[in-house]
Amino acid sequence: MKNKKDGYPQKNFSQPVKRYCQTLDLKDDPELIKEYVKRHSKMYAWPEIREGIRSVGILEMEIYILDTRLFMIVETPLDFEWDSAFEKLAGLPRQSEWEEYMSIFQQSDPKASSAEKWKLMDRMFYLYDY
Repeated sequence: MKNKKDGYPQKNFSQPVKRYCQTLDLKDDPELIKEYVKRHSKMYAWPEIREGIRSVGILEMEIYILDTRLFMIVETPLDFEWDSAFEKLAGLPRQSEWEEYMSIFQQSDPKASSAEKWKLMDRMFYLYDY
């Protein structure tokens, strides 16, 4: 893992994008958290889940962790429609299985969809352009 104090490079897109930010809490169990991180690694994440995320129009998705708190950044084209995309995502093969499996790590309803578990956040500050 890259040193967090070095920062993380961002992908450049050939189109304007918008960003959504979400949060979710994990169960306070170091072994579960370690396994959750492992299950999201390139080696262990299910390829169908990554493909499904891209198929609904998501360009990039990042998850950051601090203790039990997760923070997700989702970047999409400007014409992306959140509700319809996540409705489609919920119906893709293995998505509900993945959500149920991930729920053993998360403080959420095991039957909840991704859109129900992850809470969208309000932006309260940015460096304004004048």
